[in-house]
Amino acid sequence: MPQHTIAQLAHVEILSAKPQETEDFFVDLLGMSVTARDGQSAFLRAWQDTYHHSLIITEAPDAGLGHIGFRADSPAALEAVAASIETTGRGTGWIEPGHGHGRAYTFTTPDGHRNEVFWDVERYQATPEEASVSPNLPQKRPLHGNPVKRLDHVNLMAADLPATSAFYQEHLSFLVREKITMPDGDLGHWLSVSPLPHEIAIMQDMTGTAGRLHHVAFWYGNDTHLNDCAETLRDYNITIEAGPSKHGITQSPFMYVYEPGGNRVELFGANGYMIFEPDWKTRVWTPENLAVGGSMYGLELPPTFFAYGTPNVEIGEDALTEGFKHAPDQVPVS
Repeated sequence: MPQHTIAQLAHVEILSAKPQETEDFFVDLLGMSVTARDGQSAFLRAWQDTYHHSLIITEAPDAGLGHIGFRADSPAALEAVAASIETTGRGTGWIEPGHGHGRAYTFTTPDGHRNEVFWDVERYQATPEEASVSPNLPQKRPLHGNPVKRLDHVNLMAADLPATSAFYQEHLSFLVREKITMPDGDLGHWLSVSPLPHEIAIMQDMTGTAGRLHHVAFWYGNDTHLNDCAETLRDYNITIEAGPSKHGITQSPFMYVYEPGGNRVELFGANGYMIFEPDWKTRVWTPENLAVGGSMYGLELPPTFFAYGTPNVEIGEDALTEGFKHAPDQVPVS
């Protein structure tokens, strides 16, 4: 298998029992645009996303993750990924071209998260009215909401963090950039295939439930926009779970909110750092350095941050306690 096979995180599908309210949140408040509809699904993109879509909202009985879509590094890399995953028995087969991309190979992680990988993509083409005067921008900045620029990352919850992380590393060429290591095991991994600190994060699910979503993140690139967005969301009765503040892990400004369907959404400021070293060594957080550097501004995250995910499940006191027993300042997961 080639050393590097995945080029980027391309899109994510979220599920919602309130699809119109969820769509309104992303369009009216975060400035995204609908590019297509198909059955119970709407396809959306942020104004600096270069492809047909970066977000799919699909009606379902409960909130959660539908699937994650990755673009391969080349046609040969796509075939290599499919062949590699076939050996694990987790492949669910090839699907025909769909909205925004060509044929895709589908599979699940050891924890049950659905994924797909493809090579051929449809690039967004702005109308004359939408076209920017800058040829290196996909379109003009929208005049509605507080427009996010692009999809940044997805954070998964896993009953088996080590196996899920190893799967992305061994079969999709992801590298672990940072991790939290405790005496009794790891609590979180941040992985990427690009100079970004992470495109996929995986945190231990304290409830022991498999295959849940912690959050999907969209990038502003400017910390001031987080404050602007916070004022807007407050006035429109959107629950702000935490922030604006800044993580020690990944050095990234953030704000966590809940969209009306119940999924957690992270709004990201400027990236904290970029990785250009080909021999980058995983940065390890321990109880000692988390206590002093885990949260840049000393923010205390609510107890449910480490146990709530979608689909929602009953959270026992043991799950809440487990999330905090090693980290007195409440470990932030970006």
